[in-house]
Amino acid sequence: MTIAGSIILIMLGAILTWAVEFDLAGLDINVVGVILMIGGLAGLLFGLYRISVTRRAVGPIDEPVVRHELVDEPETRRTTVYEERRRYDEPPL
Repeated sequence: MTIAGSIILIMLGAILTWAVEFDLAGLDINVVGVILMIGGLAGLLFGLYRISVTRRAVGPIDEPVVRHELVDEPETRRTTVYEERRRYDEPPL
């Protein structure tokens, strides 16, 4: 569940809990709203946890930085290009 979906569940539950004055036989709309808010809050907390774990999961760089010197240009305009390669073990979200 995404963060946006969790927020939508929380809003829908709040609307059902506090704004709807409708009664159904055998179904309490207020309880359904509270259940939706709790589910949305749980999904929101899980989504935030997942994002924080994913950002910390970048491991060490296996390959060293490779330095290339371009010698085609004059000595006064020598340029150094740095190339860095990273390997991510987990698939992107």
